[in-house]
Amino acid sequence: MRTWFVGGIIGVGILVALFFCFYPLHTVLTVTAATGGDTVLCAPMAEGEEFVISFVHSVNRRPVYDTLRVEGDHLVIVKSRFDSFGAGMPDGSTAEGGLSIGKDGWIEWTINRPVPEVTVRVGRVAEHVLYLKGREIRLSELAEPGKALSFKVEKGSFVRVMKGRCMR
Repeated sequence: MRTWFVGGIIGVGILVALFFCFYPLHTVLTVTAATGGDTVLCAPMAEGEEFVISFVHSVNRRPVYDTLRVEGDHLVIVKSRFDSFGAGMPDGSTAEGGLSIGKDGWIEWTINRPVPEVTVRVGRVAEHVLYLKGREIRLSELAEPGKALSFKVEKGSFVRVMKGRCMR
């Protein structure tokens, strides 16, 4: 009878360990190829954690830094920062966002718009860079220029986070 009890405890322990290894409990930012859906990058994220996508604007040819935040099962476009006004850039506060000048002189357009995902077409001239977890990742290293990448929040298992291209 004692052997059965010990064996039962070990069996339950194994089931609990398997649950925590394979059940999607962790919040993960995934970057996937918009066509085909292959994951090219993922990173475990904490609630409220932010990342930045920068690019050179196609019209005014000046740098733009878009800040995004993880909230629950979606992303929030927090703000855009840029150093000059120009065609294609916001030039005043609207119902969609508020415009202000930061302490460093950069213009900030605060949006705080929740979105299920963000899709970026990797530019040939835009020089897209992802700033995530203290790293700089050129989007052209993840997909050819002209191809689209989708950023979204998903739940992932411990095994998924530990294998593949998940950053830690």
